[in-house]
Amino acid sequence: MNDIICFSTTAWEPIPTRKQQVMKRMPDNFRIFYIEPPITLIGPLKDPLLKPYYKKYKSNPFKVKDNLYVFSLPPIIPFFNKYRLINKINQFNIARYIKKEVFDRFVVKNPIIWTYMPNTVDILRYLPHKALVYDCIDKHSEFQGFINKQLVDNMEAKLAAKSNVVFTTAKGLYDEMKNFNKKVHLIPNGVDFEHFNKASTKLELPKVLKDVKKPILGFVGVIQNWIDIELIEYIAKLKPEWSIVLLGPVGAGINVDNLKKYPNIYMIGRVDYKELPKYISHFDVCLNIFKTNKLSQNVSPLKFYEYLATTKPIVSTSMQQVNQFSDCVYIAQGYDDFVNKCEQALNESDINLINRRLELSKDASWQNKVSQMLEILKEEGLINE
Repeated sequence: MNDIICFSTTAWEPIPTRKQQVMKRMPDNFRIFYIEPPITLIGPLKDPLLKPYYKKYKSNPFKVKDNLYVFSLPPIIPFFNKYRLINKINQFNIARYIKKEVFDRFVVKNPIIWTYMPNTVDILRYLPHKALVYDCIDKHSEFQGFINKQLVDNMEAKLAAKSNVVFTTAKGLYDEMKNFNKKVHLIPNGVDFEHFNKASTKLELPKVLKDVKKPILGFVGVIQNWIDIELIEYIAKLKPEWSIVLLGPVGAGINVDNLKKYPNIYMIGRVDYKELPKYISHFDVCLNIFKTNKLSQNVSPLKFYEYLATTKPIVSTSMQQVNQFSDCVYIAQGYDDFVNKCEQALNESDINLINRRLELSKDASWQNKVSQMLEILKEEGLINE
């Protein structure tokens, strides 16, 4: 039996990301203890939606399946990414909680610590473990908020150096992590192929799209500060005959008032993961709209691989991890070019492009990604057969 304690940057529900997709595909001879990121004592003041999570840890654990348990943590002290001492205090308290609720309760003795969070470098001394895996999915110091960038970078560098294996999702992250560890592997994000490939055929029309005129250019994902809202507005203004459908919630503190002024922009909000293919099946073009900055250049956009599986035309801003797919994806350089690429996508008639997207998305299945990871861990002698 292999035990994994996974420190995630996202809660298990409601939006499946790389963390959930990887952990739920681990073989039956693994026990997974998925640790959700804690909220801070002042978290609900910043984002009222966090209030239900404040006491969530009191109902631990949530059992996903026989070998996968999800744990919430008690609230922690804020400003841990600004002051190292606060982070050390938090990690000490988190370790004490995990020893009681995971190690003692489930008789865990020598697990693999699999982390997505640079600040967990300060928990390592308190939790016995046989191996450390860092799955680097973002340039964490580029996120906005209460962050000391140098501190976050320093914690990440130390975490990477201590790791037995480092996985990365993007070439930029790979290049950076190679400075700290020789055992770095580039494994970009993947896709739940069977789920999103359903959208390659027309499915039942959701009621909220009943009065939306064609063509539909669609975006799926949380609208955060790395999404180019100005580009969405630019398209809507220049092409009033196009409908732009945005599926996903708006992040805390993100101003989308300008988007609401346009009658051809439809902000649907969060859609249940199971229902997404129904909506996307009615898109004519899928939009991957990231701002061009240091953060986006180190991102492997999850939605991009999900778009690929639908086989629909994709128009994307230029991103290092997407540009390699330029043989079947429309890559735009600037706002005017983005609109031009959308026009080309709407008029696409080459079946070879569809087949190419299908082929690439099959190769990018999450099961294939997990198999690659497990093979690397076996080669390093970190897991039992």
